[in-house]
Amino acid sequence: PFPNFQEGMKYVAAYLMAVLGGTESPTADDIKKILESVESDFDGEIASKLVSELEGKTVHEVVAAGKEKLKGFGGGGGGAGGGAAAAGGGAAAAAEVKEEKKVVVEEEEEEDMDFDLFG
Repeated sequence: PFPNFQEGMKYVAAYLMAVLGGTESPTADDIKKILESVESDFDGEIASKLVSELEGKTVHEVVAAGKEKLKGFGGGGGGAGGGAAAAGGGAAAAAEVKEEKKVVVEEEEEEDMDFDLFG
């Protein structure tokens, strides 16, 4: 659909900026204005495809649907543990258990903080 990931993401970001700016259903022209304001290249075909894909949908619906799809992938972190488990056998499994406990402690500390990013 898009030439490359970064190229496509700048159009998505511009679309979201337009929504945050108060435009419920941004057009390709809205995306063009935003991208040109930062002297970025603009491809009308990419912008039009994005707008047509999101036509009749709200950003909140699209984000919620995306979150549901991502639930099947599991939690974050732990990506490097697979290589160690294959190489080390039982010792690596014990290391993973210790690592998981460490992560839980960090999460508990974060919960105790009185910081609200969105509040």
